[in-house]
Amino acid sequence: MTGLLSRIHTPSDLNRLSVKELRLLAQELRQVIIDTVAKNGGHLAPNLGTVELTIALHSVFNGPGDKIIWDVGHQAYAHKLLTGRADRFPTLRQKGGLSGYPKRSESPFDYFGTGHSSTSISAALGFAIARDLARENGNICAVIGDGSLTAGMAFEALNHAGQLKKKLIVVLNDNEMSISKNVGALANYLTRLRSDPGYFRLKEDIEFLLKRIPAIGPQVAKTVERVKDAVRFMLVPGTLFEELGFTYLGPLDGHDIGLLRNVFAHARKLQGPVLVHVLTKKGKGYPPAEKSPDRYHGVGPFAVNTGQPVQTPTTTYTDVFGQALVELAEKNRSIVAVCAAMSHGTGLSEFARRFPERFFDVGIAEQHAVTLAAGLAAAGLRPVVAIYSTFLQRAFDQVLHDVCLQNLPVVFCLDRAGLVGEDGATHQGLFDIAYLRPIPNLALLAPRDGGELRRMLAQALNHPGPVAIRYPRAEAEKPYHTGQKPGWGEGEVLKEGRDGMVLAAGSTVLPSLRAAQSLEASGISVGVTDVRFIKPLPAALILELARSHPRLLTVEDHVLAGGFGSAVLELLSDNAITVPVKRLGVGDTFVEHASRKEQLLETGLAEELLSETMRVYFARGEARTKEELKRVAEAHGR
Repeated sequence: MTGLLSRIHTPSDLNRLSVKELRLLAQELRQVIIDTVAKNGGHLAPNLGTVELTIALHSVFNGPGDKIIWDVGHQAYAHKLLTGRADRFPTLRQKGGLSGYPKRSESPFDYFGTGHSSTSISAALGFAIARDLARENGNICAVIGDGSLTAGMAFEALNHAGQLKKKLIVVLNDNEMSISKNVGALANYLTRLRSDPGYFRLKEDIEFLLKRIPAIGPQVAKTVERVKDAVRFMLVPGTLFEELGFTYLGPLDGHDIGLLRNVFAHARKLQGPVLVHVLTKKGKGYPPAEKSPDRYHGVGPFAVNTGQPVQTPTTTYTDVFGQALVELAEKNRSIVAVCAAMSHGTGLSEFARRFPERFFDVGIAEQHAVTLAAGLAAAGLRPVVAIYSTFLQRAFDQVLHDVCLQNLPVVFCLDRAGLVGEDGATHQGLFDIAYLRPIPNLALLAPRDGGELRRMLAQALNHPGPVAIRYPRAEAEKPYHTGQKPGWGEGEVLKEGRDGMVLAAGSTVLPSLRAAQSLEASGISVGVTDVRFIKPLPAALILELARSHPRLLTVEDHVLAGGFGSAVLELLSDNAITVPVKRLGVGDTFVEHASRKEQLLETGLAEELLSETMRVYFARGEARTKEELKRVAEAHGR
């Protein structure tokens, strides 16, 4: 690193720079973020918007005594650069490199790990309580975006913090540009006035005197208080936060380092919970991101000079889903779509454009999204909830209680199921089978290719009960036609084999088929079956295959515990069948960030490793050890 950034090894080094130098540092940070994300992919626009905010925070709050808790992590790239990780920043989101999110094991300045939104205030309040119980000092600061504030969890935390009256600072990073300049100017004036300790002393003195003047007395004092509150409701922004027990400061220009430092310095002197409202511009400093902040929220590698992706666009499962839903909705007006702040990411942008009255983006509020869909279904509509597998975890109770218990026809389309690549452990969609499979009434489907996804979506929208369809973050496999037309709950044998049968689900089916086909030349005959339905399993077909083959291999892009392979073992046990079964999937571990290809190699699910596992297992009746597979994976990785 060169320039001013080369002089920043810990946040305390910021104290040696003037405000002018800090502004120059902000330019350097932006350029490093742009160049790195252009090469590695990542969250660009939100991180460009928080550069000055991050500099101001770290120049006022001194870790580790003071603690800054980041929400989501879409805002924390500049934080990583200022906390001793600048030299490693080029490894961002790469295997063995820096995570795209705050991570406790990565830095002593990452006090709380996060990937899902709306957790920072709750975590920060926990730190504040622990600080007070230990009779320690130090400021606890939570940074949360306006989008994350739509989640109920954030308001639960605000309510609790206001009740406890703990010394806590919440920074609301608002990159919504709808606030007018006039309101902002008035708010800045009121902020300067209300953050001045003299204002609080004057307020207390007036109240003290009013209550003790005989001609006025307590009753008139209450009237004065009501008038004061009425004026505050009309003129002072942030009344909601005030009513929750917070001192509200803002809104402020989130790109004015000097102003931010002054207000943060005032805020740290105040007692009780404080909310500092800052306005930032998403994508600031990079024209393409400023113009299209949604498009540049999370991006793959791109050319810095044009902003255009460097990789040839492919048709993903997300694209297939979005196109198919629009086509179905053209014919069926009862179809409605629901998402939780992910209209583009889940493929619903075209649906939203074509059918705005039937599209509902509820913000980061997954619980509400699911119960809203339950209400829509109960009222006779056919709701489709498009959501990432990892985010549906946040609404488990609503899926169970509000949808499945009432057997309502809600379709959950679980994007990013399985291994997700560079977003890493916090975003892996590796748990949905395990948490959905035990729920009565719910059907769980997994398409092997784009054509099957289209077919399954149409089938699900005609099913009288709840359905979940899981598919990966990947290029859609081209349709593999067999001429068969399996019905609801039925699987499909894609290849016969005398030495054993592979039972595969979803994105692992066609790689398993190709792996099995590659073994034919060496005289190993392995069959492959696409189960299609993880719940209900195609039980009759699986039992028949178990009785007619010497051994079975199950393959899934999911954790082994409670997954598809477990369901097969349960079925065989219930029917007293003792055929040897080996399960392939993800072990009892969190899979860290890397490319999806690298993660498939790491977990033994890459096509070339499937071939090796099949060769050893079906030919010799044994499995490769983890060490052997690791050596094979490393060879393929090179």
